[in-house]
Amino acid sequence: MKFILIALIGALAAIMANKEIAVFNDGLRPILPEHAEGRMSRKELAATSFAMCFGLVIGFGIPFSLTASILLIHCILLGTDIIGTFSPDGKKGLVIAGVVGALYGIGILVGLEGVVNAFKLLPVNFMGSLGQVGAPIVIAFAAFPALATGYQYGVKKGLFTLVISLLARQLAVVIGPIKIGTAAITINPEGAALIVGMIILIVFAMREKSDETAVDLASLFSERVKRIKANAPLLMVMGALIAGAAAYHIMAGDPISLNLMKEGKYLDAGFAALARGIGFIPLIASTAIATGVYGPVGMTFVFAIALFVGNPWLAAVLGAVCIGLEVLLLEKVAGFLDKFPGMRRSGENIRNAMSKLLEVALLVGGMNAANAMAPGIGFYMVIGLYILNEIAGKPVVRMAVGPIAAILVGVLINLLALLGLFTPPA
Repeated sequence: MKFILIALIGALAAIMANKEIAVFNDGLRPILPEHAEGRMSRKELAATSFAMCFGLVIGFGIPFSLTASILLIHCILLGTDIIGTFSPDGKKGLVIAGVVGALYGIGILVGLEGVVNAFKLLPVNFMGSLGQVGAPIVIAFAAFPALATGYQYGVKKGLFTLVISLLARQLAVVIGPIKIGTAAITINPEGAALIVGMIILIVFAMREKSDETAVDLASLFSERVKRIKANAPLLMVMGALIAGAAAYHIMAGDPISLNLMKEGKYLDAGFAALARGIGFIPLIASTAIATGVYGPVGMTFVFAIALFVGNPWLAAVLGAVCIGLEVLLLEKVAGFLDKFPGMRRSGENIRNAMSKLLEVALLVGGMNAANAMAPGIGFYMVIGLYILNEIAGKPVVRMAVGPIAAILVGVLINLLALLGLFTPPA
């Protein structure tokens, strides 16, 4: 079933990118109208897409997927953005995009499993230690609402949110589990901290007054909104496929929920995906309305639905409904964001907070994982590679340096073991 799901997702995503209905890379979305309206050739579009997506597939999507044996959605959909834009116009391009997209999806899944199995055959099996890369994220993810509050309203309010969230976490530890009759309800500490932090951020954001001179995006780009609505059936099919795959636990929408899924903490992963979805509302809604091009996973709420529901078939139905409602309510969402500019700004700050939290947590996780593989060498190599990446102008995004460095340490100690220069720790 998982191969069918991934093949269908790859095929449909590549077709939608080829027909300029939806692309995953947010930076690519505003460029597609340039080709659709004749100001950019197919070759120029393809080259731009490759430049924007390929590095993220290699340096971001694949390393995260290797650390958890769960596909990060970036692996598939950034690749299908490239395939779709490289495929020619017309029916021929549609067929090519569909076939190559399906083969690409299956290839990524098979290749990932092959690499993981190959690592297990090496003289020093480092896959167990590699799993520690995501350990700090599992605990630290609940801090991002406080960080987003700090970005938007300053250090004092950020610290206030951090402390209140911590108290909520500890309260959940002390009072849980709550017994009702013979049943016991366990309150997840990190989930409690996350919810309290998000409530505080939303309360602060809702208190910001609207700007009377704000531009009504939906009215300004009404023809492009109609184009998105006309493509709603295809987008709903994609929502169903993505939600089904996420409920099968073979695909995650972001590194935080991926690492929580790896630990079997599906409820926490659902809350993290939900919060991420809130953060992406302003970006997805604004770029979609302005360009007429949507995202293949919409506002990313399909991942939260899948993780909360758990049943792949029910998740598929709800995923389709979710994307349909998103498209139907696109103008209403834009109007709401115009009335509450604090909510629009909070989306950007949530994304910034998540990125910064992941940078730090994954660097710490990469160091811990590498040092568990090879005490001493691990810290030496990861810190050295991180700083060298900075000196080189960050050819690898900071967030991915920790996981990539940990994988490189695993490969390095195997080479040293073959040369008789390394003995695995007992």
